[in-house]
Amino acid sequence: MSKKKISVICMDPLAATAYAADIRSLFGDVAQVDTFSIWDGTATGMLPPADIYAATTDAYGSAEEFSRHVPPGSQMMGIEVSFRWETLNRLKEIPGGSKVLFVNMTPTMAREAVSQLEQLGINHVKWISYFPGLQLQNHDDIHIAVTPDEERYVPDWIDTTINLGQRTCTTSMVVEIALRLGLDHLLETEPFQNYFHSIASSNYGFNQMFARSTRLESQFHILMENLRDGVIAINEKGVVYACNQHAQDMTGVNFVMNERNRCTELFPYIPFTECLQCTHPMPIKLVKVNGANLSIEVIPVIRNGTCIGAFAILQRFNEMEERQNELRSQLFQKGHYAKYSFDDVIGQSEAILHTKQVLKRMAQSESPVLLIGETGTGKELFAHGIHRESRRSSGPFVAINVAAFPESLLESELFGYEEGAFTGAKRGGKPGLFEFAHKGTLFLDEVEGMSSSLQVMLLRALQEREIMRVGGKQIIHVDVRIIAATNESLEEKVRQGTFRRDLYYRLSTLPVVIPPLSQRGDDLLLLVAHFRKELHGDFVLSPQVQELFRSYSWPGNIRELRNVVEYLVYTGSREITFDDLPPTLQQSFSLPQSAGAVASASVQPSSASPLQSPVFRFVLKQLYQASQLHQAIGREKILEAAREAYLPLSQQELRTMLAEMSRQGLVRVSRGRGGSQLTPEGRKLAENG
Repeated sequence: MSKKKISVICMDPLAATAYAADIRSLFGDVAQVDTFSIWDGTATGMLPPADIYAATTDAYGSAEEFSRHVPPGSQMMGIEVSFRWETLNRLKEIPGGSKVLFVNMTPTMAREAVSQLEQLGINHVKWISYFPGLQLQNHDDIHIAVTPDEERYVPDWIDTTINLGQRTCTTSMVVEIALRLGLDHLLETEPFQNYFHSIASSNYGFNQMFARSTRLESQFHILMENLRDGVIAINEKGVVYACNQHAQDMTGVNFVMNERNRCTELFPYIPFTECLQCTHPMPIKLVKVNGANLSIEVIPVIRNGTCIGAFAILQRFNEMEERQNELRSQLFQKGHYAKYSFDDVIGQSEAILHTKQVLKRMAQSESPVLLIGETGTGKELFAHGIHRESRRSSGPFVAINVAAFPESLLESELFGYEEGAFTGAKRGGKPGLFEFAHKGTLFLDEVEGMSSSLQVMLLRALQEREIMRVGGKQIIHVDVRIIAATNESLEEKVRQGTFRRDLYYRLSTLPVVIPPLSQRGDDLLLLVAHFRKELHGDFVLSPQVQELFRSYSWPGNIRELRNVVEYLVYTGSREITFDDLPPTLQQSFSLPQSAGAVASASVQPSSASPLQSPVFRFVLKQLYQASQLHQAIGREKILEAAREAYLPLSQQELRTMLAEMSRQGLVRVSRGRGGSQLTPEGRKLAENG
């Protein structure tokens, strides 16, 4: 009979070696135990085949990530650890009331160990979780540190260090390995019995169960008495003959032993019948029962080649598992990944090639990148490319236009919210984009539009790498790289006091100016060819139009150019002449001004005759239509209407125009995102125009 293979996966190779030694001491005669570690790189990529894979929670971070590293259909389980009784006896000798550091390599592991010690009765001292990087304000009265073989992290000022050695695998974990591998006959042997008696357990009756194990008839009873999971067992006829209290609590079924207890009637959502028919373990599935998510696994019991029953193991998803499952599911549905690379940036000009080279180098950094450029220059496209070139390329890429959300909605969109945080809040709450972008990149477009209060929250998230949901009390750690974009001068915003100086310096670690279309030479013609092909057009530009395009300032940049090309596709002309151009573009070229002057005039309604500007008249019309409905109108709606009318209008031009109209008393521009409204003077101008 060939040996079984057990793979142990941990973050720290020392921990992997220690846990593997525990398992090897029990299963060494019948199983080969191999170790893998994240830190030494052996746990990356696809792991070699094994009968069962056991991993610590800090190895891969989630069950979904764990499954990506093992062959499909593999048996996976978590590593659970505890302390030996002899270790607890040592700790009981510490003087009562002492302040004691528990030192481990991560905050989560330190807090978990302290909680476990307190549950095991070691609560006569005041435990303080300690990990590398933690700064204690006052430690004069702390002289003792306890650590599970992590002495390298014990601070220098500690007088006495108690090294407990690595924690050991729990008895329930050992039982689960034996049952999953069909080695349950080993559970009653002397080595296992000795091991079980040596491990501390807070579960009532755990050790007593093994004292009576010789009287138990099968592994079903072992599970019923030992594991803290829910266990339901059926015989070969599908009759439920065992259901422990945990399972009853989870399912809401009040079980009474009866020959008429058919599994299909009591637990229709558990695939018992299918398991009996195929005689293979059923894949773990998530089922919602009584409002709670349950993980259900069904395993057949085979004796001499015959299936004599099956049992189901039910586990409640803890908070972290539930959140990670929801996040991964929503990431998949929302498509939070980088769709473009630097190869999708079209152009051969020196300006664009230099920009791509600089950003490729910056992509290797973890520092924030600030993309500065006029509207329509492709800042989001470059953000996609940075993510694809970075070490986070396999993680999520999440993009949000900050200016498109009201302040109240933007906060919950970025940071998420808890159930009941506000009227209309989704039941169960909702993760924010920071959580979606964990281990990836968050792109904040038009970051200059963020309110002062949200700037403070963003700064804290960047500095502390921690967020808190709206209405929540729990700190959530996030590992996110920020790429921000702006089409305004943030330096000027800082001087005006509308943008925090400390946030500006945090975001502008690596600033890059994206060149406007007017500085990219013949890239313009390459882009025309690209958009023509994309839109299935069939035309060529006449030499006259090519020269006009080169001389035009393109205030809307690439976005404006694409709109023009789309217009040309529907003209039906094989060769595009001046008469085929959009009316607004014709008027810009026909005015006795240079291209730069035309662009300037379009955003200067304070000139001698503002009615000469078609852009001004268009904006005035949009404001008037909104006033007829007694509503304010935001910049985004005006820009959307301009795009539909093939009117070249940039975000910056619109801001300048509205500011000038406000100065002339034609419009009231609200702070933030309240929109703009015509004054009585503005209505008169619109009605008399």
